[in-house]
Amino acid sequence: MRSASPTITIYSDYVCPFCYLGRISLDRYQDTRDEKLRIDWHPFDLRSQKRRPDGTIDHAVDDGKDDDYFEQAKRNVRRLAEKYDAEMDLELATDIDSLSAQLVSYYLRENRDYETWLAFDEAVLAALWEDGKDIGKPALLVELATDAGADADEVRSALDDDSLREELRQRFTDAQSEGIGGVPTFAYDGYAARGAVPPEQLERLVEGV
Repeated sequence: MRSASPTITIYSDYVCPFCYLGRISLDRYQDTRDEKLRIDWHPFDLRSQKRRPDGTIDHAVDDGKDDDYFEQAKRNVRRLAEKYDAEMDLELATDIDSLSAQLVSYYLRENRDYETWLAFDEAVLAALWEDGKDIGKPALLVELATDAGADADEVRSALDDDSLREELRQRFTDAQSEGIGGVPTFAYDGYAARGAVPPEQLERLVEGV
């Protein structure tokens, strides 16, 4: 049975450093609340334009992001990491694909209890941004999911499930159809905030203060 707790919707991709920082900000805001917000996670695919049919990433594809863009992104990551007192082993994760991690996360979201999904979700973020691990590796995802309370065999089956993968891709399309053009995007009661916004902005989004 689903909880009646208030829910905040988050569109995100694990390989986005600002999605990690946005979750740190949300944690800071959550610490000020008597009742925790439930997270309604929606996957978003930042690698779609570069992903080959076999699932590998083609870094030669021009997505309009040059060296100056990445240097500015790194500066912004450092600034926000310091502001939110976030420990980060990586600043960017350009060589890592999150498709498999999102596939497992989507499976757990749809088929297991909220606490199992949340534990896995937080573990994936920590594995990538705090420990610098490649969250595209199936063995790591199985380990993180089982630590969160899932069954290893069902996670392996989910990773090999083509129909589930197609369903996930549809969720990516749905996000774009809903007007989501970047992540993280936080939504609550018809209003939205985009980016790794500070806790006080999340408070205004949710509480209107």
